[in-house]
Amino acid sequence: MSAVDASVGVRQSADAPGWSAGGGRPRRRRWPWLVAGAAVAAGVATTGLAVAAAGTNDPPDPLGPGDVTVELGVEHSLFERTEIRVVEGTRLRFVLDNHDPINHELIVGGPDVHARHARGSEPRHPSIPGEVSVGPNEVGVTTLRFDDPGTYEFACHLPGHYEYGMHGVVEVVPAGGE
Repeated sequence: MSAVDASVGVRQSADAPGWSAGGGRPRRRRWPWLVAGAAVAAGVATTGLAVAAAGTNDPPDPLGPGDVTVELGVEHSLFERTEIRVVEGTRLRFVLDNHDPINHELIVGGPDVHARHARGSEPRHPSIPGEVSVGPNEVGVTTLRFDDPGTYEFACHLPGHYEYGMHGVVEVVPAGGE
């Protein structure tokens, strides 16, 4: 016991936490080091995964040509994927799977198509090429052929949905010029 401990009446018994039964020498607590080590390991692993994921900026290989089906899920008023690449001449079948408790739509096309739907004034669309409506927890299908290279948008134009982020792009690349 140190002179300071004795002068203030502090006494540590041998069975108190952190002290060895032989008296005098405190036992080392290993759990704080284990917790700190685990936290560091988790941070390093997370950083490594983030760097690995961010390190691949190459676009995905385009789908097609021919008939291709793409499943497009909707959850929390967002499309599960926002980028699709296809080869010109691809006939793309969109399977829209709405996991939300509200209505959504899928409108695919160029700027003129989206300008026509921008106000979201049509509550339902029949399944015509590039357009389909789905109710809560429903699945809808529409098909569109992409013959010309370029970028085409897909979106939900129901009130507030586009502004919330419910849109994406179909990039059409020239055949053989991926």
